[in-house]
Amino acid sequence: MRKHIWTFMLMLILCLSFGTVAFAEVETASRLVDSADLLTDAQESRVLAVLDEISDRQQLDIVVVTTNTLDGKTPTAYADDLYDENGYGFGVERDGVLLLVSMEDRDLWISTSGYGITVFTDAGITYILEQIFLTLGDGDYEDAFTCFARLCDEFIAQARMSEPYDVSALPKKPFSIGYYFSRALLIGLFLAVITTVVMRFNMKSVQSQPTASAYIKNGSMHVTESRELFLYSYVDRKVRQKESSSSSGSKTHVSSSGRTHGGGGRKF
Repeated sequence: MRKHIWTFMLMLILCLSFGTVAFAEVETASRLVDSADLLTDAQESRVLAVLDEISDRQQLDIVVVTTNTLDGKTPTAYADDLYDENGYGFGVERDGVLLLVSMEDRDLWISTSGYGITVFTDAGITYILEQIFLTLGDGDYEDAFTCFARLCDEFIAQARMSEPYDVSALPKKPFSIGYYFSRALLIGLFLAVITTVVMRFNMKSVQSQPTASAYIKNGSMHVTESRELFLYSYVDRKVRQKESSSSSGSKTHVSSSGRTHGGGGRKF
């Protein structure tokens, strides 16, 4: 009897051990990995909350990773390996997107997987990087990462409702108050200078006349005959440019683990 009890306890311990291992294998890493320490603890909490909320609601992982070194890899390989090795992605196709920020050579790279390849086309990735480029360059990392997450949310919703954002249809750029205010100020200054110059010239008693008729005394000349002669014509011909066939969709490649990824990047 005692032997059976020990056998049962041993089997129970083994089952619990295997259950723990199995659980550890499916558990994914955090959606925010700030290895470069660009954020404070409070900022990390806020950014992670946004990433988790959008990822769970859209059922597509949105991940942000920062690092001080690429360990000799290219940004593409580093981002893809991080995604694959840490178990990111929803479903069988591992749907998701990862933003890599490397401080080593100031590289940005976006890696896509599964349905993320469809959602984030090459043109869409370029657009997103342009939107966060200046903010990252200024060192405002929390705003940049939050903006990235919000844009991902918009892109996913667009792809599911209609067609993914692509070359022929990208989001409208946000209205910039500062840009239009400075532009209006420059135009106003230019008009003020022109007005001042005109008023100054009008103050002179002697002015040049725009036409020769101003120098002829009224009634002193009588035209007895007038004719119009055609001298020559001038035709300006221009070659009509063919519409450029910009590539659309997403180019893909295979990572070191054999999984298919899309992506794109730039410096910042």
